[in-house]
Order: sequence, then C-alpha cells, then structure tokens
Amino acid sequence: MVEQGQMSLAGQRLGAPETLGISTLEPGHKPPAMPPGRLVPIRVVLLDDSEEIFDISHRASGRVLFEMVCLHLNLIEGDYFGLEFQSHHRKMVWLDLLKPIRKQITRPKHTVLRFVVKFFPPDHSLLLEELTRYLFALQVRQDLASGRLTCSDASAALLVSHIIQSEIGDFEETQCRQHLLNTNYIPDQMALMDKIMEFHHKHIGQTPAESDYRLLEVACRLEMYGIRLHPAKDREGTKLSLAVAHGGVLVFQGHNRINNFNWSKIRKLSFKRRRFLIKLRADPSNVHQDTLEFFMASRDCCKMFWKICVEYHAFFRLFEEPRPKPKPVLFSRGSSFRFSGRTQRQVIDYVKENEFKKLPFDRKHSRVQYNSSLSPLRSAQHQVPNQAVKQSWEGSFLVSSEDSAVAVKQSWEGSFLVSSEDSAVIRPCGNSSPSSQRNGCSDQTYPIQEDSRSPAAKQQPVDRAEVTCALLNGHADDCRGATPSPLISPMLNDTGAIRTDDEEDNRRKNCPADNAYCIAKELLCTERTYLKDLELITVLFQGVLNKEDCVPDALKTLLSSTYEPLHSHHTHFLQELEERLSLWEGRCNTEVKGEMQRIGDLLVRSAQELKALSAQLQMISECVFALERACVTSRRLECVCREFELQKVCYIPLNVFLLSPLHRLLHYRQILDRLCEHYPPTHTDYSDCRAALDDVCELEAALRPGLEEIENYQKLLELQKDLIGVEHLAVAGRQLIRLGCLSKLSGKGLQQRMFFLFFPESSGASEVESEDDLCGSRTSLPRNGNNSGNTLNRGNTTAHVCWHRNTSVSMLDFSIAIENQLSGNLLRKFKNSNGWQKLWVVFTNFTLFFYKTHEDEYPLASLPLLGYSVTHAGESENIHKDHVFKLHFKSHIYYFRTESEYFFERWMTVIRSATVSASRTRYLNRTEPD
Repeated sequence: MVEQGQMSLAGQRLGAPETLGISTLEPGHKPPAMPPGRLVPIRVVLLDDSEEIFDISHRASGRVLFEMVCLHLNLIEGDYFGLEFQSHHRKMVWLDLLKPIRKQITRPKHTVLRFVVKFFPPDHSLLLEELTRYLFALQVRQDLASGRLTCSDASAALLVSHIIQSEIGDFEETQCRQHLLNTNYIPDQMALMDKIMEFHHKHIGQTPAESDYRLLEVACRLEMYGIRLHPAKDREGTKLSLAVAHGGVLVFQGHNRINNFNWSKIRKLSFKRRRFLIKLRADPSNVHQDTLEFFMASRDCCKMFWKICVEYHAFFRLFEEPRPKPKPVLFSRGSSFRFSGRTQRQVIDYVKENEFKKLPFDRKHSRVQYNSSLSPLRSAQHQVPNQAVKQSWEGSFLVSSEDSAVAVKQSWEGSFLVSSEDSAVIRPCGNSSPSSQRNGCSDQTYPIQEDSRSPAAKQQPVDRAEVTCALLNGHADDCRGATPSPLISPMLNDTGAIRTDDEEDNRRKNCPADNAYCIAKELLCTERTYLKDLELITVLFQGVLNKEDCVPDALKTLLSSTYEPLHSHHTHFLQELEERLSLWEGRCNTEVKGEMQRIGDLLVRSAQELKALSAQLQMISECVFALERACVTSRRLECVCREFELQKVCYIPLNVFLLSPLHRLLHYRQILDRLCEHYPPTHTDYSDCRAALDDVCELEAALRPGLEEIENYQKLLELQKDLIGVEHLAVAGRQLIRLGCLSKLSGKGLQQRMFFLFFPESSGASEVESEDDLCGSRTSLPRNGNNSGNTLNRGNTTAHVCWHRNTSVSMLDFSIAIENQLSGNLLRKFKNSNGWQKLWVVFTNFTLFFYKTHEDEYPLASLPLLGYSVTHAGESENIHKDHVFKLHFKSHIYYFRTESEYFFERWMTVIRSATVSASRTRYLNRTEPD
C-alpha cells in the first residue's frame, strides 16, 4: 500500500474549503441531533489511510457518526459509502445506521471503524462528484493492494499506470521507476514494472481527475469489481462463495462466477440458522427446484449476508427509502432490519437538482507539485472526462481477455433497459410467515414483490443496470430463469449524452453535401467497425488462445498467419482513409482540395493489396473448420471459446467475426458500385474506382463458392449450440432453408412451435416443443465452468427473436443481411422525449447495436429488428426535423435522424433488409397486378 505518511486528508488533498454543512440528507432535512450523554472518541480510518477521531455521545445512533464523517469530507454522494468494523467474532460487519452505537460496539475506545465504499454502481459515470470518484479510486487501490480485486497481470498494470499518473503526473522514466521501487500497489509489482511504465507513458496530459475516471472505467469491467465473497457450501458440500451486486445474488467457485440470480427472478431471500435460502419466482414450466439452499459457517454469517442483500436490493432497485414496518402489538416475527438511507435514484436526482450547491474541488497530484502546463483541473461543477477518449486496444484487451474469460456468464442487464410498459419491479414488504419460527430459531425473510414504481421502469444506465437476464450478445444464464423476450427494447441513458439543437444542425450543414463524400464517409465508418472486429480476432481471441495449453500449435499458427496480415493491411488503409476524409472536410485551397476530394486512388491500391492477400482470404474457411474440429476433440478449448463468446465485446457469434474479411469484400463492391454510378466517366476518380471494382469483383468471384458453403456451415454450428439435445447438426451436405415460428393445430387448438427446415431433411431438429427447450435449465448450478449444452444458451439469437415475435427467417434473408451492414452516427429520440441523443450505431445480424462513440469497446445496448417496421415520421407526430425515420413494434416506437439525405436512404435500405423478409417481398412482387 501507499505509505500513510505521504498521504494527506481527502478534503485537504482536493483543496476543499471548510465544511459548509453539506449532508447526504434530503433537502430541508437536518442531520440527526446529537443525543445527550457523555462523549466517546470514535476512531475512523478514511480511504486515504488517514485517521480521524470523532467525539460522539455514547447514546448516538450510527447515522449520527456517519453524517459527521460525510460532513468532515464535504461528501454529497455519501450514500455509496459505509462504516465497517471488526466484531467480537472477528468478522467485518457494517455499522447499522439506525441502532445506537453502544449496542453495536462494546469497546469503542479500542475499536477502529473504516470508511469504505459499500455500494458499487454498475457504471462509474453515475458518480457525479469528482470527490466521490476520487474516493472510489482510493477503494480500487486498496482492493488491488489487498488482492481482493483479482485480474490479469496486464489489467493490473493498466490500473496501476492510471494510479501513478494521478500520483506523480506525466511519465518520466527515472521518476516513474523510482516511485514504483518505493511504493507497492499490487503484489508482485516488480515483475510488471516495465508494463506499468509502458502504459504510464501513454497517459501524458491526463489530469488527476481524468486518471481517477479512467481507473474506474477499467475497474468497472473487471469480474471482481466491488465483489465481497462470503464462504458457503451447496447441498453436496462443494465449497462456494456468495456475493451480492447491483443486479442480484452471485455464486462463485474460487474467483469464477458460476451463477447469477437476478433480482427479477427472486421472490424471497431468507435464512434458517446457517442455511441461506433463495426462493425463485414460480414458473409452471420449470421442472427443477424453485428454492436454492446454501450452507454458511454460522447463523451470524447468514444473517450478515442476508442484511447486505436487503440493502443492495433496496439501494439499486427502489425509488425511495422503504418505510419502517409497524411494530407488532404482542409478538414480533422475523427481523425488523430495513435499509436506511437514500436509494441510488434519490442520490442521482438530488445531485442533479442541486447542481448549484456543489463545491469546487481542486484535484491535484499528491506526490509532486502540480504541473501548471497541464490543462486546468475540472471542478465538481464541470463535466466528467469524455468517455470516448481513445484507449489503446492493448488496454482493452488487458481488461477483456483473461478477466472476462473467467466470467462464466454476464447478464443481459447491461444491454437492455425495460421501457415503462414492459417492466415491473421489486420491493420489500411484510414479515416472515407464521411457520418461520421453528425450534426456537426464526426464519428471517425478505419477500420481493412487484411494484410499478420501480426505477427499473425508468431510464437508467444501460451498461450494467439490472432489469433483465439476457446477454448483450444474446447469451442467457440458465440460473436466471426464463430468458426474457427480445420484445424488450433498449432505453439508453441520457446521462452524458450529446443533446443536439440548432447549433448542431448548423455544424452538420457545413459538411460537404456531395454524394461522393457521403459514400466515402460510409466507407470510413464501416471500416472502423470492421477493423475493430478484426482486432477482436487478432488481439483478444488469439491472446486468450495463446494462454491455453489445450490449443494445438497448428491452430494458433493458422489463425495468426491468416488474420494478422489482413489486420495490418486494414489498419494502414483506415489511417489513410481518415487522413483523406479529414482533408476533404477541411479548409484548404481549391487546387489541394480538388485533389483530396477523391478516394479512388486509395481504393485501387487497397484492392491490389487484397489480391496479394488472396491466400489468406482463402484460408478463412479452413480457420472456421479447424477451430470447430479442435473444439470437438478438446472439451477445454470448447469451454474457452464459449466463454470468450460471452464477453460483451463479442457482440455477435464468434464465427461471424472469423468470416468478416470475406463479408467485407461484398461491402467494398457495393461502395465501388455506388461511386461508379455517381461519377461521370470523365471524372478524375472514375477510372480508379472502376479499376478497383474490377479487382474486387474478380477476387469476390473466386471466393464466393467457398463463402456460400461456409456461411451455411456457420449457421448450422450456431443452431447446434442453441438447440438442446441436438448433436451433429453441422454435417456435410446439409443446408439450412428456413427457421421460424409457426402455429401448430392440435387437440388443444393452435399452439406455437419453432420449426427448422433443412435439406436434406434433418432428424431430431424439425420441431422444438417450446421456448424452454431453447432456453434450457434455469436453476441448475454448473460446476467448474462446465459449459454443457443446457448451460450456455443465447437469448438474443435469431431463433429466439423469431419465437417471441412470431416470425421466420430464410437463408436468403441471412445472405441479404450479410451484404447490408452499416455503421455511423444516428440521433435517437423516444416517443415522449424532446431531445435527440447522438449515438454510434452498428447494424449487423438483424440488430442495431448502440455505442456512445465509435471508440467504445462494446455496445451499451442492442435492438433486434426482426418484426419491427420502418417508416417515415409523419407530420402528425410533430417531428420538425429532416431525415427522420421511425422504428415501431407494437407499443415500442423510436425515432432516428440522419445527417443527410444519402444516409437517410442508406439506413432505410439496410433496416428494411432486416424488417422485411426477402422471400415475402419476392412473393408480393410476383403476385402484384401489373
């Protein structure tokens, strides 16, 4: 840890003025009064390891002491924090804010309390105060040093590099090395010193406040961020650990998460003696047990963990602090414990409503004098650092590869937010049942009921806000209950969004209006997405495989020799393209501007280089086959691939990423076709575009037969992973014709069924009896990352969306969707909102994926478009803007706005390819009268 003598008080270190009485209470409320009685000194250690002594009445409640600490720090968002101490059983427990201190701490003079983070929000951008982010950064440092926040060596090095940037400022090799020799931030730091310095060198110019923000940005993605493990065992005696997070109750085996019980699926939490019970909501189709039982070390351990669950649920899921229960007249059953304090929603609203009351804080480097040449430090009144500041792919790989691989599953909570008409919520209510007291031991329960006032029904941060239980890339964890309907649509948070107005319109009008520029910009936008997809293979996936002994060396060599040359080529091409577009948009003299307003020369050179890489392109199909063969022979490799596919950065099936270089040729051909149609033959760019088109068509023609075969094989593999009990579906000669939902007429009437049509006919997969057969078991606990067929399923697959939206998709539709992919900025508005939010949107695999900027590592939310309709916004809808189209499905309506007529037509075209079946369109065209 950092030496205590070199640390200063948090308030002093941030340049905070003397306390002005800012509290964590609601406006108009006063801190609890100090009750009369003798004063007792209470020692509190703050997050910077400094120690403060507070004189407090021995009759005072925990709330009084907690408010005194927050006042001392001038902390507005104090509700995220708590005071913990070691009980007489040598267990760390939280100070109850409602109970008198004397009933909790028997020897106050000999007890040291620690002021630490108690509630870890899913998104660091929810922390609105600079001081709060600084304290969270200190908590991350403590967890790193203690080994509680486990991660890969590379991720640890990246975290430490942000810490020392905030400590000593910009990189200077001698100073940085000496600092790392004198100060330990992580175990085995010496072995990572060079890597830390390499990352530190990339942070030049970051202020301490920005470094804190970046530190939390990286830490929030780690599997063990904010996790406090509580030892337990299951019925078979297997050693496990329980934890609670914003989204629900988690089960760990070692440091690997093996289960996640979503709040929306939990009906009641209770404990009996040392048994901790999770009662799931009733489901007629569930053939497994609906009550899960875990054994902890003692009744006190059970009760302590139960209390933490109650508080986490109330803080993240309720609108307001729960009211106290009425006291029973004669007898009391169960625990009277309740959450005390503001909920997260109340904290956010209070800080936003009282923006003018914020105190400016001057966050400075702590170990050296602040360098005045850096940009002025932001006060708490300023905006947090832009989340879109580019991070190197090395940094993102470090966070995503090993750390996310150990996460057996992530929930869909990060990708979807339930709109008001979709959602319901959980609230605590009532006492335990009369049968709860047996053998002198009460059954402490926490019923979880539905309430339409839940914050889940409102717009909240999408990245990790808990509302549903399916993965962003479509995978669902079986323990979370039935996979939610893809009818749920994304409600991206407005916090930090770019709101557009007339100034934004004027800025957009200054861009070149020529269609050639728009086509070039489409090429640039889609190339950015394509290069990130390539980096997922060459950096992330290969990085994971290189760490595994189960991967054949021949497979590693095949992947690297195939994809790395392609990645190198497209990296250089994107750089040239960005420079050319920048000059095209910029101000320069007429002669230079005319020379720069063309991209044919870049395209013809790129096409020739791709022809030289035709051997690599031809080996892509072999890469897919080789990877599948290796997974069949190695169970461990199959688990590694499936776990990698569960990462949020892998937003579509892994094999689709592997095939992306072949698909990219189709996009180049389309772009070159449009350029050749736009330019007259006399234009200086026409001949280059025509030559590039000829080269691309020649290369595509040579690769197309293999592409059609591998696309069909990839779809069969995808279905084989999704269907329960179906093996050897992907065999030679079998072709997928169509999949979708039909109604079967039986003795019970019309019943919904999922059908799959193959040629030749496939046995064992022609009909899936219900949605549950697609989703698998819901309550079983997978062991040791066992990814058997019924434990890793994707809830957002094409088949799953077809089931919920009663539609079907043919292989022709899949082929058209591959050709119709698009990336770019869109402005998004909800039906009942006023402002427009600027988002980076990627359309692929029948789905819109939403990012804040094109530099984000993974999407914030997604919207499957199967079943949706796309139309122009009508005059009656009061959308007084140009280039607006509407997406609607039942009661879900979204408006999207493009920057030009060209992009309006392009987005309408590609979205229609996903919302209108190709075979249905062909039938309508054939039956229309002349």
